[in-house]
Amino acid sequence: MALQFQTIGLIGKQQAPTPKKVLLQLRDYLLGNGQQVLVESATAKKLKGHTVESATLQEIGCACDLAIVVGGDGTLLHTARSLADYHVPLVGVNLGRLGFLTDITPREMPLKLEQIFSGHYTEDRRFMLHTEINDRVSTAFNDVVIHKWDTARMIEFETYIDGAFMDAQRSDGMIVSTPTGSTAYALAGGGPLLLPDLNATVMVPICPHTLSNRPLVVAGESLIEIKVCEKTSLEHVRVTCDGQISLPIHRKAIRIRKHHCPVRLIHPPGHDHFQILREKLGWSGHPTYPD
Repeated sequence: MALQFQTIGLIGKQQAPTPKKVLLQLRDYLLGNGQQVLVESATAKKLKGHTVESATLQEIGCACDLAIVVGGDGTLLHTARSLADYHVPLVGVNLGRLGFLTDITPREMPLKLEQIFSGHYTEDRRFMLHTEINDRVSTAFNDVVIHKWDTARMIEFETYIDGAFMDAQRSDGMIVSTPTGSTAYALAGGGPLLLPDLNATVMVPICPHTLSNRPLVVAGESLIEIKVCEKTSLEHVRVTCDGQISLPIHRKAIRIRKHHCPVRLIHPPGHDHFQILREKLGWSGHPTYPD
């Protein structure tokens, strides 16, 4: 039977050693299926002494019809931002802690991948955020965070939604989150959980001085603009995307809107978002009673 995906990209965790055993198991399994395997260049260096076909993320984006990400959610966030414009679907193998996005364990790999390659899977399309500050642009899969830096004082800024003034606030910052990011920093800041397929963005103030400043959910297509007030020194403000990319601040507005390319996540059969929430957030299931 012809497999659903023929050219596979293999991407490992960047900031720490990814167990060679898992990567090599994947390589051997895929090659045994007759699939072509391109190993991301930094990941390939971890497999020194083993025969692999190395490629940049851009080359993987152009050549592959599926990418397997081995690591935690942070690894998948980085890969999603890099490959979204190429429309390459992603599968996550979880070696991290939470694993909201990487939902296959190493033990499950052979069975789950066989199901996916046979065409038994669900595709989950999620949007990212596009951020502009002056002439700098970036994307975020989880969130864009405007936050204070190197000071104990609050920062002051104005927020506009689709050109309409929303408010001026003093706080430690603002989290602008996708539905995917609503289980991350935004949740810790008191924001609501959004289902992944909602076309909405949530804005969560960080420790606002006015207690009536509550999280706000706006339409996914809304243009969000945040302007730092003159009273706040720009050296005490930072903008961070997914906790991984830091952008230089400018007195002009920070413009945040939906990115034009969605992230394509592939899940094996049985994927259940509410089950993931129960497991990762410690929610209760049905009570059990002794006989």
